[in-house]
Amino acid sequence: MAASVRLHWIPVGAGQHVVRGSTRVIENLDARRHHRPQLTLYHAALEVQVDADRWTIEMAPAWGSPPTDHGVTITGPVAFRRLGASRLFRYEVRVWPEGRVPDIGYAVGEPVRIATDAARVRRLLDAGSHVPGLTWGRDELALGDMWNSNSVVAWLLASSGHDVVPIAPPGGGRAPGWAAGLELARRSAQTEWSTPASSSIP
Repeated sequence: MAASVRLHWIPVGAGQHVVRGSTRVIENLDARRHHRPQLTLYHAALEVQVDADRWTIEMAPAWGSPPTDHGVTITGPVAFRRLGASRLFRYEVRVWPEGRVPDIGYAVGEPVRIATDAARVRRLLDAGSHVPGLTWGRDELALGDMWNSNSVVAWLLASSGHDVVPIAPPGGGRAPGWAAGLELARRSAQTEWSTPASSSIP
């Protein structure tokens, strides 16, 4: 079967002036704290296909979701777990058949085509139903980076066997959260390898 995985890099806050302005302030403060240049921040989204079947995959705010079914597999809190009781402070992960990424028109450059096959695409789609519902913007598991949309994409790709080593945002930009997804996938793989097979002996 023909299969493809395409990754889109979208500037954080594209089309949303308030979000874009606030993220610039945050990035400016972080750059000063780490004595580095200020960089463009990116949000990752995926389009995957197997033969004629196509899906879009991304994390997005729950409050801005379409009114019709759009493939939500899991929701999680933003900033603080208690705030997640409100739709305004909740995100959702979408694995959306024939879906769309609302801000894809702002994506920078051509989509990154990731080497894949039908088996890995199926694993990626299946993993979409098992995304950890960690708190957005926090590092609850001491992964070394905060959990966000980039974490989800990185975790899905690494967990399904895709090569994530050559993937990087365009123009030397920054993808906060990417490292968290890779680290969680690495830990999960180690746990699977180290867990002994269950015994049938009572």
